[in-house]
Amino acid sequence: MSEGISESEQLEIDKPEVKKRLESVGIEFDPTKRAATFMQVDQETAKVSSFMEGVEIMSIRDALEKYDWVKDYFWKVVRRDQDAFTREADSEDVNGYFIRSLPGHKVEIPVEACLYLRKAKSRQKVHNIIIAEENSELNIISGCTSHPGVSSGMHIGISEFFVKKNAKLTFSMIHSWESDIEVRPRSAALIEENGVFISNYVLMNPVKLVQMYPTAYIGDNGTAIFSSIIVALENSVVDSGSRAVLKGENSSAEIISRTISKGGDIIARGHIIGEAPEVKGHLECRGLMLSENGKIHAIPELEAKYPNVDLSHEAAIGKIAEEEIFYLQSRGLTKDEATAAIIRGFLELDIKGIPEVLKKEIDRAISLVESDLL
Repeated sequence: MSEGISESEQLEIDKPEVKKRLESVGIEFDPTKRAATFMQVDQETAKVSSFMEGVEIMSIRDALEKYDWVKDYFWKVVRRDQDAFTREADSEDVNGYFIRSLPGHKVEIPVEACLYLRKAKSRQKVHNIIIAEENSELNIISGCTSHPGVSSGMHIGISEFFVKKNAKLTFSMIHSWESDIEVRPRSAALIEENGVFISNYVLMNPVKLVQMYPTAYIGDNGTAIFSSIIVALENSVVDSGSRAVLKGENSSAEIISRTISKGGDIIARGHIIGEAPEVKGHLECRGLMLSENGKIHAIPELEAKYPNVDLSHEAAIGKIAEEEIFYLQSRGLTKDEATAAIIRGFLELDIKGIPEVLKKEIDRAISLVESDLL
C-alpha cells in the first residue's frame, strides 16, 4: 500500500541504488521473510503491509484515528518538554509508525520499519509507538537511512515502547546516514512484570552527529538488555548510551557496547539505577582506537538507592596489538586479513535472545563496516 507520496517518488524508491541502500540497513524485499513492513519517506507514509496474524502495523496518524486509546500512550515515557528536539517533534505534521503484537501472539518473524530521509536539508520528525501486549512476542528491525546524494538534514525520532506482562520485545535499529546529517533519537521503554526488552543498535557509515540516550523502566522480574556496535568515522560525533532504571523487585539489566573510532569522536554512556531490592545490573563498554585522530570517552555510572542490589561495570579502551597481528600473519594471513579478523572478533557480540534471521542482519552490517575500515 502506498499513500502520501507521488507515483514518480514511489518509482524512485524502487531504483537499484535505493534498494541497495535499504538492504544495507536490514530492509528485506521478500515478504515471506517479514511479518509486516512500514516505510516512511520524509514525513509521508510510503508503504504499509502486514503478512501475519497477530501483528498490527500502521502510521501513527492512522492509529490515532482508529483507536482513541492510542493518545494515552503518546508522551507517556518520553517527556514532550525534555529538550528542544522533543518539542519540535510535538507538531501537527509528525508521522511515524504504530506496531502492536496482539495478546498471546508470538510474532517471531521480524516486522520491519524504515525511516527514509529523501530531501536534502529537511528535518524528519517521527513519533513511534510500539506495544507488545500481554504474553506476546514481537521482533522489529528498524532501518534508518538517507537517499543517495542527500548529505545534509536532520532526523528527530521519538520512540515509546511498552512491554506488557510476560511479553518480550526485541528491537534492532541499524543506521546508515551521510556525512552532514544529524540524528536525534529520543526513546524510552516501560517494562511490566516478567517482561523482556532487548534493544540492539548498529551504526555504520559517516554521520555528522548522533545523540541518543534511551531509558528503560523495569518492573518486577523484568529484564532489559541493551547491545550496541558503533563505528565513528572521521568528522563524525556519536554521543550514545543507555540507561536502565530497576524499579521492580528482582529486575535486571545489561548494557554492552563495542565502539571503534576511525577518526571520529565517541561518548559511550551507560547508567544503571537500582531502586528496588534484589536487582542486578551489569554495564560493559569496550572501545578500540584505529586512528590518531578522534577519541572515545567512556562514562559508566552505577547508582544504588536500595541496600541489597548487585551492580557492576567494566570499561576498557585500547588499540589493536601488534603481537596479535603478527601471530595471525604467522598463521598465513596477510596484514589486512589479520586486522579484519581482529576487528570482527571485537565487534561480534553474543546478543541474547534474538532470532537467527536478525543475527544475520547484524552480521551483514558488521561486514559492511569492516570493509569500510580497511
